[in-house]
Amino acid sequence: MNSQFLLGPEGAHLNISGISELAAKTSYAMFLIKSILDGGAESAAFIIFNVKSKDLMAIHKPNLDENFSQIVEDYKALGLSGAPFKNVRYYAPFNENKGVTTYLSESAVEEYLRENLLKKFKYIYEDDRESLEMLFADIDDSSQTIDSIMSKIADPSDEDFSCLETWNEFLAQLAEFAAQTKYKSIQTVSWRKFNRVVNKEIKNDSMFANRAVAAKNECRLEDELKKISAGSVSVIDIAKLSTNKQAFVFGDVLKTVYKLKLGEYDAADEILNVPSKIVIFVDELNKYGSKDASKNSPILRQILDVAERGRSLGIILFGAEQFLSNIHPRISGNCATFAFGRTNVIETTTRDFSAFLSTYKNILTRLEQGEYVIQNPIFRSLLKIYFPKPIYQQFKD
Repeated sequence: MNSQFLLGPEGAHLNISGISELAAKTSYAMFLIKSILDGGAESAAFIIFNVKSKDLMAIHKPNLDENFSQIVEDYKALGLSGAPFKNVRYYAPFNENKGVTTYLSESAVEEYLRENLLKKFKYIYEDDRESLEMLFADIDDSSQTIDSIMSKIADPSDEDFSCLETWNEFLAQLAEFAAQTKYKSIQTVSWRKFNRVVNKEIKNDSMFANRAVAAKNECRLEDELKKISAGSVSVIDIAKLSTNKQAFVFGDVLKTVYKLKLGEYDAADEILNVPSKIVIFVDELNKYGSKDASKNSPILRQILDVAERGRSLGIILFGAEQFLSNIHPRISGNCATFAFGRTNVIETTTRDFSAFLSTYKNILTRLEQGEYVIQNPIFRSLLKIYFPKPIYQQFKD
C-alpha cells in the first residue's frame, strides 16, 4: 500500500477491526509499520502502546517460529528486510518495589536495562499535575465541576496547589478541600468525588513519584517523547496498569505529541528535528474513543482532535478494536483506510456495514488469521489480502 494513503497527504488514519485473536489485528498493524519503515518513510516516527501482556515487548528480536526462514523469505518477496524492528526503545511504569510494572520477566528487564533499551517512566507533581484530568475519562461531568477543579489545580498562580512539591502534599491538601468547603464556588461533594478518584489511582503508586528522576534509566515520558526522532519506534508498556491509568498515560502521550507538533516547547527543551509524521498505534481503541464515552471526556476530545486535525499536523492514528460499531463516528469517519479481519455475523448487521454487499459480509465472517479485507479510496472496491507472520519475537503463553 502506498504510504501516502496511510500517512498523508492523500489520506490519513487507519482503523483495524476484528474478533480478538482470530483477526490478528496487532500483527497486521505491526506489518504495516514495518512496511512503512522499510519502504523509506524515514521522516516518520512511531509510538506504539503495548496493552496486552508482553505482546510488543520484544519487537527488536527475531521471531522464534520454527519456520522463521520462510517468514524472512515472505518479507523479502515483498521488498522488505528480513530483520526485526530497529531503533526501538521501551518504556514501562516505574515501580519502587519491583523496579518496573510490566509482564516482562525479571531477567528480561535486567537485560533491557543493561542494553539501554528500557526506561522506567514516572510522573512528578510539579510537572504533571495538569494531566490528572485524564483519570476522569470515564466519569460523567455534566456540571463540569471536575473541569473547574482541574483549572484551579493547574493554575500556576493558585496559592493552594501551585506551591506544593509532592503528590503526598497534594493528596493531603485535596483531603482538606474534600472535608470542608474551602473553595465555595465548587461544591464540597465535587471535591469529595475528585478526591476519591485521585486517591484510588495514585495513592501508594510509585509511578506517581515524590522524587525527581534520579537514575539514568528513569524518565518522564514527556521529556522523552518531545525529543522523538524520525525512524524511531517507542513502545510504551501499559498492559499491567488499571484501565484508568492506561487512559491517563495514553492521554498524556497524545497531549505531548500535540504540543510537539504545534511547536509549544521552547528553546530550553532542546527540540531539534521534529519528525514530519508521528504515528500512534493503540489496540483496544474502544476504551478511549467509544461512541458511548462521556462528551466531556478529555481523552475523547484529544482523539477527536487528532482524527479531525491530525493529518494537517502530521499526527496519524492507527487504532484497533474488536467492533468498529463501538467507535465514535467522528473518529471512524475521519479514517481513510479500514482493515477488516474476521468479524462475527451480528457486527456485519450494524450500520457501519450497511453499504457492504452480502457477498463481502459473508467473506468477513470466514476470514482466516492473516487475511484481511481492505477499504481505501484508492481501491474502487473492497480488496481481500493476506500478510505474512510477524518478523519479530512473539510470546506464547
